[in-house]
Amino acid sequence: MGKTADLTAVQKAIIDTLKREGKTQKEISERIGCSQSAVSRHLSGKSVGRKKCGKKRCTTRRGDRTLRKIVEKDRFQTLGDLRKQWTESGVETSRATVHRRVLLNQKQRQKRLTWATEKQHWTVAQWSKVLFRMKANFCMSFGNQGARVWRKTGEKEMPKCLKSSVKYPQSEMVWGAMSAAGVGPLCFIKGRVNAASYQEIMEHFMLPSAEKLYGDEDFVFHQDLAPAHSAKTTGKWFTDHGITVLNWPANSPDLNPIENLWDIVKSKLRDARPNTLDELKAAIEASWASITPQQCHSLIASMPRRIEAVISAKGFPTKRVGRPIEHSNTMVSKPFTSGFGTVSRCQVVLKNEIFISIKLFSRWKHEVLQNLLIASCIDPALDKTQWTNTSS
Repeated sequence: MGKTADLTAVQKAIIDTLKREGKTQKEISERIGCSQSAVSRHLSGKSVGRKKCGKKRCTTRRGDRTLRKIVEKDRFQTLGDLRKQWTESGVETSRATVHRRVLLNQKQRQKRLTWATEKQHWTVAQWSKVLFRMKANFCMSFGNQGARVWRKTGEKEMPKCLKSSVKYPQSEMVWGAMSAAGVGPLCFIKGRVNAASYQEIMEHFMLPSAEKLYGDEDFVFHQDLAPAHSAKTTGKWFTDHGITVLNWPANSPDLNPIENLWDIVKSKLRDARPNTLDELKAAIEASWASITPQQCHSLIASMPRRIEAVISAKGFPTKRVGRPIEHSNTMVSKPFTSGFGTVSRCQVVLKNEIFISIKLFSRWKHEVLQNLLIASCIDPALDKTQWTNTSS
């Protein structure tokens, strides 16, 4: 039998109080819910706590509860905002610690690390045999992305910088699958998905996707650990159809390449601006149909990098590998100098507006200047560049 938990300070105080009242050790142990030997060791002064090893935990359980309350107030806060509020509450810690406390527990991290280690030597050819699937929700409000606003410091609450929104917008839930060869047919889902409805999706949409993308070749099917996916009847369905299911770690969207594919579809919906559910459905189908096999293969080819990132992070969440560059975009890779310092890398997206995400190495070391969002008018030769800083 393993060792039970040590007596708490409250339990020890109750033992001392009951002993002074003349209670026996058996009565005391029954009263506080511990063994009689534990009471005896405490009263005789032989009670010692467990020896602890490793690095001392930098936060208390109470501090962790405070962080959870901060997150629950606004789930859209950035990591920096969470750390600032946690520090104001009296907990001094790093951004990495905030990230760990918010997302994955230790058991999930270990499973992610174990899984990544097992798949470390998989080649792109092996990952090409995997049929990835994922659900996504599309809302009527600009592809569920929200609108950007250009403003100066102090203009956050100005009416011109605010835009009304619908609290519960109409939406469409969509199921889709992809492999290195392309995408399969879409399924528009009505209502909640249970084991029975999930198996119908497998029958009428997953199997046709596999036939389209793999033909008579063998493949491995990817799914997460949702209740409908892990149900016994669902497992029996896969067994009866002779389909191998890829084991997948919990809470690992950074490992799933189809997440990036949905980002591409949603970004295209920002330009479509559908006004009805029928228009939204048509726009989703058109965006999905425009996905090329080259884009899918590029995402599948990123799997070894995703695996290495999880191993390097020891199972912690990683920065999701970026989506493939569309043909309408232009990549500028050579360093050049602006008014903010030397730019090491720059991606220019040539559409209605030009957004440049850059990382600066200059004399300014402030965190706010590490990633700037800049609107610019760019000369093709990058000799004459006009910069307007919109960061606050």
